[in-house]
Amino acid sequence: MLQDYPITQQPAKISKLVAFIEFVLVLLAIQSVLLLFSQEVPTSEAAQFRILANSNTAADQQMKLQVQTAIAPLLEQALNQTPTKQINEQLLVLKPQIIERARQQANGLPITFEHSAALIPPKRIGFAIQQQGVYDAYILKIGRGKGDNWWCALFPNVCFPEEATVAETEEEPVTFFIWEWIKSWFS
Repeated sequence: MLQDYPITQQPAKISKLVAFIEFVLVLLAIQSVLLLFSQEVPTSEAAQFRILANSNTAADQQMKLQVQTAIAPLLEQALNQTPTKQINEQLLVLKPQIIERARQQANGLPITFEHSAALIPPKRIGFAIQQQGVYDAYILKIGRGKGDNWWCALFPNVCFPEEATVAETEEEPVTFFIWEWIKSWFS
């Protein structure tokens, strides 16, 4: 015959406190790993490239894609032939050709191509983060230039010569496993 042994349990408050402390420690460990692998994208010397469509209509956005396709070979040629520090001079030499190719695709809309400082929002590129700030930028404006634009998505080699392949892939929406897990507890 088996004897009855008293089963003792820890008070519920202590086990919840231990679970909470373990959870916080895991979050701190994840944060420290992310900080180790995160790095900033050095963009102080690289010129940004921006294309502004006439508007957000599908036709104007399609026209912007056609302009991008038409001028991409000129930009690639400039990047391949000149060092990063001399890209500004090369783009100024190519400015008339860039404007002409853009006009051919713009269906009579005016084209402007200017070199100025522009506010660029923060952007994640792989594990690196480009900080928001005012950067040296080339702005190609189609018509009124009131449409959405892509920061460095069109010409990653101009913005980040060493990061060209990262921007070419489609980005998936970012979700955080721990946050989704916490939300699942309350839903």
